[in-house]
Amino acid sequence: MAQRYATALFELALEANAAASVEADLDRFDKLLSESSDLTRLVRSPVFSAEEQGHAITAVLDQAGIGGLASQFLKAVTRNRRLFAVRDMIAAFRTLSSRQRGEELASVTVAEPLSEVYLEEVRRTLREVTDKDVKLDVKVDPAIIGGLVVKLGSRMIDTSLRTKLNALRQAMKEVG
Repeated sequence: MAQRYATALFELALEANAAASVEADLDRFDKLLSESSDLTRLVRSPVFSAEEQGHAITAVLDQAGIGGLASQFLKAVTRNRRLFAVRDMIAAFRTLSSRQRGEELASVTVAEPLSEVYLEEVRRTLREVTDKDVKLDVKVDPAIIGGLVVKLGSRMIDTSLRTKLNALRQAMKEVG
């Protein structure tokens, strides 16, 4: 479902020659979601009616200065009771935009925010592997404790400390 919505929006954005501005607006909305537990609760909870979600989303979009096609899309998603999947839709839209530009999109999860120096090192390494420009979608998840998890297309590399500790715990159980 998320892919269908993202594809429809992407095609509309291409027709309107507005793919870059739509992507920027969706990125801004996604950032708001990652920074606000209240907004996340509104988006994910089935307790709120479509009308309540619609009023709240309209206010958030107005406050954030998100308009045009992205605003229309988010409001339609809300009316259709699909707001719970909006982050997947945004991720799918990013992937389509990246492909259009000839980039690879990599999802990188880290325990704490990385400096620009480290981000550039990750980009450079992934560029060497793919022979393409790589756009990073960085998420912070303290639960991984340390290291990072990289998803690039269908490949995933998990060097998180959490995974290593779980493997060690499992190995200790098998020995004992």
